[in-house]
Amino acid sequence: MQFTSYLENGRLTVALNGEIDHHRAKHYIKAIAGKIEAYTPEVCILNFEDVTFIDSSGIAVVINALRAMTQIEGRLMLTGMSEQPMRVFRASGIDKLVDIKEAVS
Repeated sequence: MQFTSYLENGRLTVALNGEIDHHRAKHYIKAIAGKIEAYTPEVCILNFEDVTFIDSSGIAVVINALRAMTQIEGRLMLTGMSEQPMRVFRASGIDKLVDIKEAVS
């Protein structure tokens, strides 16, 4: 699993990709938590632009990132949201907990 992340002006951006299933979600959860712990950003942005599919495991990735950011009094944002992940996040209520920017078609 490869993904891109960078820190700029207190904002950590993590670009996720592919299908986020149970196996891949475990790796993302650990990697994102490690980045948040290492950089203590004011804002963490999870970019879903290159994500093709998520299930409930994708929700776990977001909840764990939200928990980590809440512990350091930071904010979590989701960007680049395509239709399929957005449906999952709306159905779960994540859209009420986290600021989500949908992808521009």
